[in-house]
Amino acid sequence: MKTEEKKVAKARDVFRAYWRHTRNYPVYVGFSVGSIVVIQICSIIGPLFLRQFINIISLGSVSPDIIHQASMALVGFASMLVVIWIAWRVEMYAGTQTCARIMADLSKEAFAYLMRHSYQFFTSSFSGALTRRVGRYSDSFNKLWDSLIGSVLHAVLYTVGIIIVLWYKHPVLGASLAGATLLFIVVQIVMAHYQQPLRAKRAEEDSNVTAALADSISNHSTVQLFSGNQFEEKGVGAVIDRLLKALLRTWTADIWIYGVQSIFSVTMNIGLLWIGFKLWEAGSLTVGDFVLIQTYFIGLLDKVWGLGREFRNINTALADAGEMVYILKLPYEIKDAKGAKKLHVDKGEVWFDDVSFGFKDGASILNTFNLTIAGGERVALVGPSGAGKSTITKLLLRLYDIHDGEIKIDGQNISKVTQDSLRNEISFVPQEPVLFHRTLMENIRYGRRGASDKDVIEAAKQAHCHEFISQLKDGYNTYVGERGVKLSGGERQRVAIARAILKNSPILVLDEATSSLDSESEALIQDALKTLMEGKTVIVIAHRLSTIMNMDRIVVIENGVVAATGTHDELLEHKGLYHKLWSIQAGGFIADDGSGTEIVEEDEEPAV
Repeated sequence: MKTEEKKVAKARDVFRAYWRHTRNYPVYVGFSVGSIVVIQICSIIGPLFLRQFINIISLGSVSPDIIHQASMALVGFASMLVVIWIAWRVEMYAGTQTCARIMADLSKEAFAYLMRHSYQFFTSSFSGALTRRVGRYSDSFNKLWDSLIGSVLHAVLYTVGIIIVLWYKHPVLGASLAGATLLFIVVQIVMAHYQQPLRAKRAEEDSNVTAALADSISNHSTVQLFSGNQFEEKGVGAVIDRLLKALLRTWTADIWIYGVQSIFSVTMNIGLLWIGFKLWEAGSLTVGDFVLIQTYFIGLLDKVWGLGREFRNINTALADAGEMVYILKLPYEIKDAKGAKKLHVDKGEVWFDDVSFGFKDGASILNTFNLTIAGGERVALVGPSGAGKSTITKLLLRLYDIHDGEIKIDGQNISKVTQDSLRNEISFVPQEPVLFHRTLMENIRYGRRGASDKDVIEAAKQAHCHEFISQLKDGYNTYVGERGVKLSGGERQRVAIARAILKNSPILVLDEATSSLDSESEALIQDALKTLMEGKTVIVIAHRLSTIMNMDRIVVIENGVVAATGTHDELLEHKGLYHKLWSIQAGGFIADDGSGTEIVEEDEEPAV
């Protein structure tokens, strides 16, 4: 099973993206970092009071002055513990506020930028993988914050602090600890670097598994209809097996890394105790100093031991976030021109002037294509599959950018106006409409999101879907399922038409909008469409020629150019391609016999 190509941004790009949001919360970040500093200062000072207490009681004599000194040392030690407890509470609150707010901002940013990518971008990507990347983008920040601020910063501050204290006690002791700690950290960094490709590969295979699962599950009906369960199990199983191998390689490396860390920690502990013993033998250290050294070492080991794990977590988080940051850095294929203005439609005249277009991975579709549609004119586009009919409508909606020429609406070049204003002025009903997994009321209202319930119901009545909606248990509050799968094809089509009726844009594009309807429903919809078309510029893509006989003009498209144009009767007299297509359908080769049998051609766009 072929998987999606892995594209990941560099670590510095991830940090820049995260810093852009982190700097928006200086107060929370300041309290979080400041609390960590206080925690580590108190963690270093506390054992000094404990050392003083041990030295006092080890003298062996008891007097009021000794008792007072020991008590004050205990009070000092206890005070440090109380301050640490308070600082931890502040750090946890500030850290939680910081992470939660930034994660929300990251998710919003990722979604907003992702959704403005081009139609081509989404047809080339797995929706499941894109969804996973958005989630990982915010989750990775939480992991990085926990690792860098919650662990690495703690370890750095504590390590520097105890080295300074021990250096002050005896330079040999401080230098020995500094050297051993530095070596320990360097070894962990080297091992984490060795693991980075392994963890990047694990993240890649994990994304591939998500994409493969989403692809198969979203096409479950096709799998069942073509008895493809075993084929899909084999394909998805192969992707999962690759993830298994990546996980085992990563976890095996962890086992060896933990083994090396254990050897270092034992060696460091024995070495420090031996140096301390020699200094005590020379009279340079006290019993309290031994307790201080051991207390520091246990705290140091707890913090430094986890650095290797944190470095690996950081690498994993960077790899996960890098997938989304790559998309955030990816320029839009379709974007508004600098200074783009809103489109203003008066007459609704449409011009295609010497338009040329072709897909990157295929042959040219349109070749210096010219077509003028007058305001209020109803035009049908017909022709063989691959002629460029659906491509023309997608170019009008600017789902793709043309290579040469111009497309104008009322004299305004659509590449010079904002995309939102362009699409607001065009109502589009596709051949296979896709609905949100929301209520019928919400799906229809999407045509004009500020519409009242009354307006929605009126549009539904005009599209003749009010009848079947009224029979549902929850009526307009019925959820239609993912992509509208709970509705029949005809019902989905009528909901899409109701949405277009509610939008009521001056330009209407119908891509075989009645193809999924039975004959009775089609008659009702055709009646509704006549009302909808009044006063609008209408472009209809038709495969079933009987549905467009009464259009003002029929344009025959062949090999990316206009082959003929005229009314139904004029084109039949012309004895050209239209006459041939009409003869095939009317002659009974593939005829509409009233039972819904029809010609349904594939979209001319290549599979991506």
